[in-house]
Order: sequence, then C-alpha cells, then structure tokens
Amino acid sequence: MKFEQCKQLFLPRNFGCESGIERLNNGGLHISVLTRMPNVTAEMIAWWFGDYMQTTEHYRLWHPRDHVWMDWADKQPGTHLGAKHLVHEYVGGKLYKLRIHFIPPDQFFEDEVETDPESLLLCAKLTFLNLPIETTRFVHAVRNVEGGCEMRSNFWLGYIDSPLWLVNQIGNLSITRKIGATHALGRAIEVHCHEEMTNLAGFLPRLYAGEN
Repeated sequence: MKFEQCKQLFLPRNFGCESGIERLNNGGLHISVLTRMPNVTAEMIAWWFGDYMQTTEHYRLWHPRDHVWMDWADKQPGTHLGAKHLVHEYVGGKLYKLRIHFIPPDQFFEDEVETDPESLLLCAKLTFLNLPIETTRFVHAVRNVEGGCEMRSNFWLGYIDSPLWLVNQIGNLSITRKIGATHALGRAIEVHCHEEMTNLAGFLPRLYAGEN
C-alpha cells in the first residue's frame, strides 16, 4: 500500500498483508503491524497519548528495554494533536533520536475522516532531532472490537520532505529511498512496534482504571 492509498485503512475488511514489509515501486518501504489488544479501547489509547504519558518514567513503561528518554514540545493538555514527541529509543539495537510530530488526521486523509468514538487515528510525521528532514509517515488506526480493540500500524519510509529543494529531489529518488529504507530497518521497526504495543495492551487497562 502506497502512502497515497492510506484511505484503505477506513475499509471494513482485512488487508492483503496485515503484518509485514513490502518494497513499493517508488522505492519506499511500507511496514504494517497488526496488534490485537484485549480489554483495551480506543479511548484508553487516546488517554495514554493525550493525558497520561508525560515523563521518561511513563515512556519506559511502554518498552523498558528500548525506550530511553522523552519530552514534549508544543503539547496541549488532553490531546496529542499538534504536539512533538521528542524521544531517544533503540530500534534494532541502534539508538535513534527522533521528533514525532502528531498531526490532525485530515492532513493525511483530507476530507475522508469522520469522528467515531469507537475508533482512533494517530497520524504523525517523523524527523531526526538534529536534522529537520521528514523521513517517515505513520498511522496507528485503532478500532474497537468485541473484547478489546485492534491497532493497525502502518509506516511509510523514504518519503522525504525538507526545506531544501535539492534534498527533496535527491531524497525522493527511487534508488535513494532503497538505500535509506532498508529491509533490515523495516524489520526492526516491525518488531519494535509489535513489542511496544503488545506491552501497552498488557498494562493499560489496569492503569486507566486506577487513574480514572
């Protein structure tokens, strides 16, 4: 699925690839991860990102081995929208220092988004903390189901956006995308996402009940 086809996340059907990695014909890499989350709701996940997660200690709960440090920039109480999540985390054994900019879903989906209390769309653009070049876009699409919820996480690597025209031209060449967005990196992201979201599902219902 190319990023331009991401509206398929709204379709009430299974995808051809629920979890896996695919090389796109534009050179980019698409990673999809399905996480089933028993006893968790979309509301709980919105609360985790918008209200609760405020400190490195909270962040490390999410993935004790890989998560190292976090802070927020431009964070408003009660919402993740517009905020930049500043993190240091290990992915595939390598330390990354990242800025994750959470944006309103309509920036990805245009007018396709409708408010639904039984679902949640977490949309973000990712850059490095010390390099203002967007390299990745992702969506965590959450739907409540019987007994909990399902999260379909989709990452698109190699979509370069920079203030510099030349960086955009070179960075979005098919060959450049293939060099930067390797299958090994995609696999590491797939594993990391599955681990952290499965871990979140394990403690979030109890945490949410205790705090609310």
